[in-house]
Amino acid sequence: MFKTHGSHWGAFEAEAQDNRVVAIRPLAGDPDPSPILDGMAEGLHHDCRIKAPAVREGWLKHRDRARGGDRFVEVPWDQALDLVAEELQRVKTAHGNDAIFAGSYGWSSAGRFHHAKTQMQRFLNCFGGFTGQKHSYSLAAGLAILPHIVGDVAPLRGLTSWASIAEATDTLVAFGGIPVRNTQVEPGGTASHTTVPWLQKIAARGTHVVSITPIRNDTPDFLNPQWIAPRPNTDVALMLGLAHTLVAEGLHDAAFLATYAVGGDQFLAYVMGEADGQAKTADWASDICDVPAETIRTLARRMAQGRTMIACSYSLQRGDHGEQTFWVTMALACLLGQIGLPGGGFGFGYGSMHGQGNPVPKMPSLTHTAGPNPTGSFIPVARVTDLLLNPGGEYDFDGERRTYPDTKLIYWCGGNPFHHHQDLNRLLEGWRRPDTVIVNEPWWTPTAKLADIVLPATTTMERNDIGHSSRDRFLVAMKQIVTPQFGARNDFDIFRGLSQRLGIEATFTEGRDEDAWLRHLYDQAREGAGPLANRMPDFDTFWEQGILELEAPEKPQVVYEAFRADPAAHPLPTPSGKFEIFCAEIAGFAYDDCPGHPMWREPAEWLGGAEAKSWPLHLISNQPKHKLHSQLDFVGPSRAAKQDGREPVFLSPGDAQARGIQDGDLVRLYNDRGETLAVAAISDDVRGGVAQLPTGAWFDPADWAAAGALERHGNPNVLTLDKGTSKLGQGPISHTTLVEVEKFDGAADAPEPFRLPEIVALPAAG
Repeated sequence: MFKTHGSHWGAFEAEAQDNRVVAIRPLAGDPDPSPILDGMAEGLHHDCRIKAPAVREGWLKHRDRARGGDRFVEVPWDQALDLVAEELQRVKTAHGNDAIFAGSYGWSSAGRFHHAKTQMQRFLNCFGGFTGQKHSYSLAAGLAILPHIVGDVAPLRGLTSWASIAEATDTLVAFGGIPVRNTQVEPGGTASHTTVPWLQKIAARGTHVVSITPIRNDTPDFLNPQWIAPRPNTDVALMLGLAHTLVAEGLHDAAFLATYAVGGDQFLAYVMGEADGQAKTADWASDICDVPAETIRTLARRMAQGRTMIACSYSLQRGDHGEQTFWVTMALACLLGQIGLPGGGFGFGYGSMHGQGNPVPKMPSLTHTAGPNPTGSFIPVARVTDLLLNPGGEYDFDGERRTYPDTKLIYWCGGNPFHHHQDLNRLLEGWRRPDTVIVNEPWWTPTAKLADIVLPATTTMERNDIGHSSRDRFLVAMKQIVTPQFGARNDFDIFRGLSQRLGIEATFTEGRDEDAWLRHLYDQAREGAGPLANRMPDFDTFWEQGILELEAPEKPQVVYEAFRADPAAHPLPTPSGKFEIFCAEIAGFAYDDCPGHPMWREPAEWLGGAEAKSWPLHLISNQPKHKLHSQLDFVGPSRAAKQDGREPVFLSPGDAQARGIQDGDLVRLYNDRGETLAVAAISDDVRGGVAQLPTGAWFDPADWAAAGALERHGNPNVLTLDKGTSKLGQGPISHTTLVEVEKFDGAADAPEPFRLPEIVALPAAG
């Protein structure tokens, strides 16, 4: 019998026999289901699963920190939980709760209850708190800048819908493209992938689509896009060149600037060269971007002639000075004066995940809560290595001067930092500094192999949950398909066991088990659903039917529509009530790397800089097509896309020829931070001077103990630069990375990223 379930890449139905999943099928009504579903059953039963609680032998015997390559000892659950509880209590007593760093990421499960990050943080908050992470790797710079310049994150969370663009947009200018590979996924999942059908409607209308990205296939061919391929990390200069053309030719909307924005005069003085003596002309931009000046001028004129939507992908703010990309996008839209009109204005993240632009009603809030953190201690999300290497060190962040705590214990649950983070060799050095690393994890990921205590956690199909996203019209009953495999436990039960030992069980569980929590969360959402409450049946009826579908709104959403119609009655939540092209608050921080209005700042590494003489290729480590981040890297479509067990790196024909590289050659990508092996794939879709190596390959160094050892699997984050975007946002800058690529003729062992660590017997007592 098939049961409904859900995942970040879509709802589905699954059937089990003899406690093994034998079939998975997407929902019949999904117009564009994700093939990632094909790997889920294999991953559930894979040999790479952690079979029992395990403790690193060196830590168990003498508490060493030699993480990586060590053997593990399997222990009973009670002993493992005792060890974890004792270590948490020791660190709390000796060093305080802020010495506990709790790392996680939100993609562990589409279910809203069994959400690893929430479960871990709730448990640790009941225990007195921890040091956490603020913002996300996806959007750190954007989440820092937007509250200052528009007052909130509306251009991220409530975009003008695809329906409005399909009806009214004449020109869609997509900085970073519209990569539909990313729209397979949505936090909380979806039961109907609608992005491609909406884009097909946009294509049928004849909307002119301009895809501005070094990678041609960042935008689907059926849109017949105009491809403009600037040097990576130069989009700000290109936007400034567009702005100059609009002003110089009298095409900008001065009345909009005067009515709906502040700081336009300061910005225009900079654009026109009155402030610094350098006009940001199309010719000036052309020298930086390597895009013909006439292409820039022609695009500016087209944007002013009809209704234009400026779309900016998340990826642009994951570069040095990434805050500037979002800020100048808003400023450019203000110059056009179409914000708040159907099909016009700007938005961030179209194509970055499924829900962006998806027409949905205001959904009920169905979420588990972690509660407040008593310590109030946090770091910017991507400053993990700085935290570990520089205890007591000071840094700037969003107007504050802060200090890194001294971390004694890392607890990681629901994530893989040896995928997400930059400069992994530097992270590896920091990872070995704390006394203890504890990880809840279903599989022997690199992070699990680098832990001291590993607790085997269930995967999604081994538990009941509810799938839900505020940007989707569906609630999904995620019914347990099989019992926990290999003795795994869900994170809630793991933390319940720890809370029993630490005397906080009643606070953590509130007396509820899994079923009671699901009913409680559903009933809470139903009570707060307002007009939608009458569409939500009681919990048992919902669970029986499996899917709850709510109607899409009849009227397309237009962000800032009310503000446009009456700015006095509907001001923005900024100090001025308007768009802040010049922000006095940011100017008051006096940051040299994030001044008071949008500016071009040279990246730390780029093809127009001196570093390009040594490292002449810009690395683009974009999101993968065949997996979500590093999830299911070892099965299904991800495994099938590898060549000889390694990731492909895409190179332009000219760059490959200049290096004597042919399609299918084993190549080495390297810089002064690290080196990795990949298989060359020659492609006309890649701009010259660019190497495209998608993320997600499990970290697989040839020698776990040696600093900077050759990574064999194609993990780009051994190469990426670990520096903050600016003092304002301190976000990751993975897309600011230069490398060289050469044909690899040396001896290279086959990659072994999915090999289990050696398991040894529990030492005899006494």
